[in-house]
Amino acid sequence: MSHHTYKLIELVGSSSTSTDDAIHSAIERASKTMRNLDWFEVTETRGHLAEGKVVHFQVTLKVGLRLDD
Repeated sequence: MSHHTYKLIELVGSSSTSTDDAIHSAIERASKTMRNLDWFEVTETRGHLAEGKVVHFQVTLKVGLRLDD
């Protein structure tokens, strides 16, 4: 079994489409400036309502960046 060390960062993604889209957009944006993104965990999900309907999603993620190659 191999051992790994991770740096933990927190991201918040948002979308007017879905929580999945909010997750994907946060990770895609982070991958443009960070290397070795390895895993994520959703820690919070929020939304904005207007006239009784969901109009926006916001998702907080913990993302592990592997430090050892």
